[in-house]
Amino acid sequence: MHTVSFSKYLVGAALLLTLGGCVTMSGDYAVTAVDASGAPINMVMTSHGSAIYSSLNMFCQNFPKATVTIRDLKTGEELKSESPYHCR
Repeated sequence: MHTVSFSKYLVGAALLLTLGGCVTMSGDYAVTAVDASGAPINMVMTSHGSAIYSSLNMFCQNFPKATVTIRDLKTGEELKSESPYHCR
C-alpha cells in the first residue's frame, strides 16, 4: 500500500518538475538600467528570448546595485515576471 502511494507521489513530482522546464522565453526585449544613484546607464541591449539573462548579468556585473528594466520591443511593456531587477 505504501509503495503505490509513494509511486504516485513520485510520478506527480516528476511531472511537475518536467512541466516547469517547458516554459521558454520568446520575443525581443530592450534591456536598460539605472545605476545605484538612479542615473541612467548610457547603454541599451537588445536581447532575444532567454538571452535577457545574459544582458541582465552584464549590467549587474558592471554596475552593482543597478536597477535593470526589461521591455518588450513590440509592445513597449515591461516584462513583469523579470523586471525591474535590482542587482546585488
